[in-house]
Amino acid sequence: MTLRPALFLFCGFIYFFSSPVFSDPPELKQTAVASAHPMATSAGLEILQQGGNAFDAAIAVTATLAVVEPMGSGLGGGGFWLLHRASDGYQVMLDGREKAPAAATRDMYLGKSGHVIDGLSLNGALASAIPGVPAALVHLASHYGKLPLRESLQPAIRAAEKGFAVYPRYQKLLKFRQPHLNPAAKNIFLTDKNEVPVVGTKIIQKDLAASLRRLAIGQRDGFYKGETAEKLLTAVSKAGGIWTQEDLDNYQVVERAPVVGNYRGARIVSAALPSSGGIVLVEILNILSGFDLDALSEVERKQKIIEAMRLAYKDRAEFLGDSDFIQVDQKHLVSMAHADKLRSGITDKATPSDFLSESPLKEGQDTSHFSIIDDDGNRVSATLSINYPFGSAMVADGTGIVLNDEMDDFSASPGVENGYGLIGSSANAIEAGKRPLSSMSPSFIEKDGDVLVLGTPGGSRIITMVLIAALDFLHGRGELEDWLARGRFHHQYIPDVVQFEPGALSESEQSELSELGYELKERQSSYGNMHAVLFKAKSRDLNAASDPRWLGSAEVREKAAGE
Repeated sequence: MTLRPALFLFCGFIYFFSSPVFSDPPELKQTAVASAHPMATSAGLEILQQGGNAFDAAIAVTATLAVVEPMGSGLGGGGFWLLHRASDGYQVMLDGREKAPAAATRDMYLGKSGHVIDGLSLNGALASAIPGVPAALVHLASHYGKLPLRESLQPAIRAAEKGFAVYPRYQKLLKFRQPHLNPAAKNIFLTDKNEVPVVGTKIIQKDLAASLRRLAIGQRDGFYKGETAEKLLTAVSKAGGIWTQEDLDNYQVVERAPVVGNYRGARIVSAALPSSGGIVLVEILNILSGFDLDALSEVERKQKIIEAMRLAYKDRAEFLGDSDFIQVDQKHLVSMAHADKLRSGITDKATPSDFLSESPLKEGQDTSHFSIIDDDGNRVSATLSINYPFGSAMVADGTGIVLNDEMDDFSASPGVENGYGLIGSSANAIEAGKRPLSSMSPSFIEKDGDVLVLGTPGGSRIITMVLIAALDFLHGRGELEDWLARGRFHHQYIPDVVQFEPGALSESEQSELSELGYELKERQSSYGNMHAVLFKAKSRDLNAASDPRWLGSAEVREKAAGE
């Protein structure tokens, strides 16, 4: 493992960042992996058993999810990998977020009338930004892993060649995107009759296996140059996209200092810009730190949480974007003085959002997450995305790679809400080489030596899901499995409505909140897919859990004798 100085360019400042948590490495007797699919979890554990560390396992899980969960992530997408290195307590976020092509322009999705052209930023090649996942995997292996990249990618290559069985969530989301699939995607994901396959059908991806093999052999050049790059550029150009070889050459992973906050003595470490996750999560917790949540009734507690969500999401909409392109006053936004001011306006009733400014921000709904702790105490919390389910619904012919539609995460035009109702400002406007704002929130929550590694997919609701689970941990409300199963509710400032899962609010709670002035909207189905690992300092044991709503798996494995 290469030791590198933690030198960052962040929000206009160059500074050294190191955040040791354990005075000595924890020397665990267990490893734990929790991810969105059993094959991905097994891939991570396999690499750990072969002598890899958590960072090698993260490569295996990321790549295997690209195979078995193509609706949520993949080589054609991006993500954030939050890392903790146990040997020296060093923490960093790898920013593998996609970047706008050089030919991208602020008004590229507007028609002659100035209105956004429906679907243009969601479907097809023009919706795709330059992928970051392959570069991030190479970076993980070369700077933090113990094994060669080609070894860590073997489980994913094997999964692509041997196939995986269709499962209900895959089937449901494929049906949703079926009308927009390009021919190459149909050839892989649909039956010979262009129908959505039944549960249990095996999906084999020979082209994707070949692309993974070229990455394993050629490292960065195995994706961003050579055969894979040529096939990507040809497919994108034929479909009306604007990628160039120069775009691929110029893509770089960025190491960023995580956002760090404190909540009643606990330490919060989360994603940095261009993810809004860390800033918004810390801002909400700062606001809530001024309330004695344990002394409140359940409705009073939820009312205060909802108001804190509303206020932090307002700041997200107005101020946040890619800090390599705009100046963001992060110090102010996560300060207690700012939280005190916001908190002073919270009453025991709903505060309408309609007096606040409006502008657009786009955010996809389907993503993936995994959490890992190895027996040395290294840990990874990673959230990955291609934006909409199956990204742009386009596979680059001959590659097996699903292309993202992350360009939809930019603000396309002022004053227009996207399909998820999120709004933003010119801070997140389209610009060549810029990374779109995200809500992905891979996080470490550290309290009294215990460490919770968690995250989830869910578009605009990611931050509030992480918040609710973190609050359960911080306030001792149940166990790990309870935190992931807990019913979820959400407010994002605009629209001015409290969204909640079926059963998340009792009938009496709904009645009381309505009387306080809240508009409530129960979703037809559950959302999120959280995966977490918990280190307990007292017992020095690990626990892992996956969201009971879906197919994910979590496993704790004992260290073999003699290891």
